[in-house]
Amino acid sequence: SELIRGFLLSGMPCPSSCPPGLLALMAPGLALIATFSLPSQAGDRRALPVEKPPGVKGRTLILLDVNTKSPVRIISENFLSLQLDPSIIHDGWLDFLSSRRLVTLARGLAPAFLRFAGKRTDFLQFHNVKNPAKSRGGPGPDYYLKNYEDDIVRSDIALDKQKGCKIAQHPDIMLELQREKAAQMHLVLLKEQFSNTYSNLTLTARSLDKLYNFADCSGLHLIFALNALRRNPNNSWNSSNALSLLKYSASKKYNISWELGNEPNNYRTLIGRSVNGSQLGKDYTQLRSLLQLIRTYSRAHLYGPNIGRPRKNVIAFLEGFMKVAGGTVDAVTWQHYYIDGRVAKVTDFLKTRLLDTLSDQIRKIQKVVNTYTPGKKIWLEGVGMTSAGGMNNLSDSYAAGFLWLNTLGLLASQGIDVVVRHSFLDHGHNHLVDQNFNPLPDYWLSLLYKRLIGPKVLAIHVAGLQRKPRPGRVIRDKLRIYAHCTSYHNHNYVRGSITLYIINLHRSRKKIKLAGTLRDKIVHQYLLQPYGKDGLHSKSVQLNGQPLAMVDDGTLPELKPRPLRAGRTLVIPPLTMSFYVVKNVNALACRYR
Repeated sequence: SELIRGFLLSGMPCPSSCPPGLLALMAPGLALIATFSLPSQAGDRRALPVEKPPGVKGRTLILLDVNTKSPVRIISENFLSLQLDPSIIHDGWLDFLSSRRLVTLARGLAPAFLRFAGKRTDFLQFHNVKNPAKSRGGPGPDYYLKNYEDDIVRSDIALDKQKGCKIAQHPDIMLELQREKAAQMHLVLLKEQFSNTYSNLTLTARSLDKLYNFADCSGLHLIFALNALRRNPNNSWNSSNALSLLKYSASKKYNISWELGNEPNNYRTLIGRSVNGSQLGKDYTQLRSLLQLIRTYSRAHLYGPNIGRPRKNVIAFLEGFMKVAGGTVDAVTWQHYYIDGRVAKVTDFLKTRLLDTLSDQIRKIQKVVNTYTPGKKIWLEGVGMTSAGGMNNLSDSYAAGFLWLNTLGLLASQGIDVVVRHSFLDHGHNHLVDQNFNPLPDYWLSLLYKRLIGPKVLAIHVAGLQRKPRPGRVIRDKLRIYAHCTSYHNHNYVRGSITLYIINLHRSRKKIKLAGTLRDKIVHQYLLQPYGKDGLHSKSVQLNGQPLAMVDDGTLPELKPRPLRAGRTLVIPPLTMSFYVVKNVNALACRYR
C-alpha cells in the first residue's frame, strides 16, 4: 500500500516492479489519499500534513477532485455587483455616465446590482428640479469652465431627444476639462474623507434620471440608499425628502430597490450624536410603510443596515436592529475594507493572514442573523481592497486582484448571497475603471468571473505534498482553489462543465493533477498575468499571453482560452490568478439551473 501511495502522489508511471494486480487497482482512477478542505470549504481549518512518499524528493504534485453530485451553496445570479459613490455628483462624473464606453464596460458585468451609496449618502438631499442649468456664455477668466457647463447642457438636451437607452458621445476636449475638474475636486473629497467632515450634496431630478439611465442601459438593477441622518427632534427619521424622491421615481416608473443610510454605527463621529440599532430598525419599518403606500414600490426590496466591521459594539448595533427590523429587510448587509490605503504596501496583498480576516467577520454576522431570522440572505456591500480612497499604483494594480478574487471565492463558499464592489468609477483608486474610462486589472478579473462562474458552488477535495509545520507556527494556504458550475450564460460550454479558479501566492510554480471525475477531460485555461515591466504594480493585464484592451468604445475583446490536452497537468505560475474550465464533465450538480 505504501508503494501504491507513493506512485499516486508522485504521478510517476508504474515501473516493471509493480506487484501483480497493482495496475488493475489503479485503473479505475486516482484515489485521494489525504484530503483537506481549503479555505473555500472550511474557513480557517488547517491543511493536514502529508509525509513525502519514498523516492519523491522536492516535487509537489497536487491531486484535485470536485464533488459533482450536488452544490454546497447556491448564490445569487447577481453575486458580483457594483457600487457608485455619491461623490460622482461632487466631481462631475455623474454627467458622463451616458458615455458609450462606460455603458459597454458596465454591460460586461451584467447581470448585477448597482448600489448608489457611500460616505456621502447621509448628506444627500433630493431637489425636484428638471430644467438644465442656464447657459452662461462669453469670454472671461473662467471662459473654459463656462464652455464646459454649456457643453453639459447641450449634451443633456441631445439626450432628452433620444428614446429608450440614452447614449452620448462626449468630445475629447469635454472629457479633458472634466478630468481637470475632477482632479481639483479629488483633493477636496480626500480632505473631507480624512477629516470625516462632509458637505451637503444635492441630487436633482435630472441627475437621478442620468443615474437610472446608466443602470437601465447597462442591465443593472439600481439600489438607492436614502439619507438616514435627516432627524426629527426626538431622533426619529424625517422622511419628507425621501418621500419626495420616492414620488418622483414612481412617476417615472423607475424599478429601484432601497436602503436607508450608510454605516449607521459611525453616526456619532459624523454628527456628534448616535442612532442605535433599535432606532434604525424603527426607521426601516417606517420606510417599509412608505414604500407600501406607493403602488410602484409596494413590493420593492429593502436592504440594510449596512453596518461597518463587526466589532463588539457593531454586533450589539446589529442585534438591536434585527430584533426590530429583521423581518422587514430582504437581506442583511455589512461592509469591509481590508487595508488602510494610506499605509498599504504591495506585500500586504500577498499575506495569507490578510486574506483570512474575512472568515471571522462572516461567522460573526451569520451568528446574529441566524439567531433572529434563520435563513435570511446576507450581503457584503461596499467591499474594497483598501480604505481611504486607496493608493495609486497599488489598490488599482494587478496585486490587488489576489484579495478581490479570494474575497469572491471565500464569500461564495460561505453562502454570502451578493458582494458589492466599491467602486465601479470613483475619485480614489479602488475603482474598476479609471478616469480615462480604461478598465483596470480588477475589471478584467471581474469580467472573467462573470463569463465563467455560475451560482452553484462545489466542494473540492485535494491531496498533495505538504510541508510540516514548525512548532508554534500556523501554515496558511498560499494556494487557493475554488470550484463552481460553469456559467449557464456562457454558450461556449455545455451544461455540466465545471470552472476552477486558482490563486497562487507562492513564488514558485505549482502543479495540479485533475483526478476522479475531472480526470482525462479537456481543459480550457484562462491565465491572467500582469502586462508590462511594472510587474505586480501593473495596471494592464494579459490573458494567456495576450494583452487585454477594449476593441472600441462599444466592444469588449474576446476572452480566448488556451486549450489543454486531456489529462495534462495544470502548471500554475507563481503569483498569478487563473481560471480553468473542465469541459464535458457532465456534472449532475451543473446540468440544471
